[in-house]
Amino acid sequence: MPKKKSILLFLIINIFNFSAAQTETPLQQAKDLYAQGKYAQTVEIYENLLKTSEVAPELYYNLGNAYFKQNQIARAILNYERALRLAPNYADARHNLVFVQQKVVDNIPDYGSFFLVRWLENIVNLCNSNVWLYVSFALFLSSLIFAFVFIFGGKYRLRKTSFYIALLCFIISILTLFFANIQKNKILNRNAAIIMDAAVTVKSSPDKSGTDLFLLHEGTKIVVVDRLNYWVEIKLANGNTGWIEQHTIEII
Repeated sequence: MPKKKSILLFLIINIFNFSAAQTETPLQQAKDLYAQGKYAQTVEIYENLLKTSEVAPELYYNLGNAYFKQNQIARAILNYERALRLAPNYADARHNLVFVQQKVVDNIPDYGSFFLVRWLENIVNLCNSNVWLYVSFALFLSSLIFAFVFIFGGKYRLRKTSFYIALLCFIISILTLFFANIQKNKILNRNAAIIMDAAVTVKSSPDKSGTDLFLLHEGTKIVVVDRLNYWVEIKLANGNTGWIEQHTIEII
């Protein structure tokens, strides 16, 4: 009799475990597989989630981590960049991206950007387009309130202070609206890409018979300037340009 009870108990436990496994979400399955070191299966789940569910920066970040564990540097960089495109202030994705970029063969300095431009870009990347839009609206509303105080305020000092605050809020409101537009264009106009092949020869023209200019390696970030048939004209951070075959890159 005790033996029958133990068998029954064993069956109940296994049925419960099977039911729990069946109700486990794909996201939790991916996390469990990642913890078990099954990175290929983790990648498969995250890739399917990105195809079938709403895109989120966390999904790209986790997918980047799984690719990095498989030493697929280009795909790790691609997904960290995609996470940052959706959430520019995603600190973990930024940290991992900087770390993985150290493994890229090409070390291309950015000579084209003035330091003030880079400083402005860093400010713009603090928030996504929606946050900048909310900030702009709040500041514009504040400028109206202080303008109301300026018009109907009694004391001279109060009216003077309200005028300057209203003017400042209005100017910053316009500026943050400009930031929101920049971030929106980054989402809509996707021209940045990552070299996916181990090595790619950049040509002087969109043809295999074109002159070889220089060599790029996987993980290098480029900007697509133009397209012609199966070729894309690219531009590097240092200003160098050339043509490569489209299948060698993947758009961020």
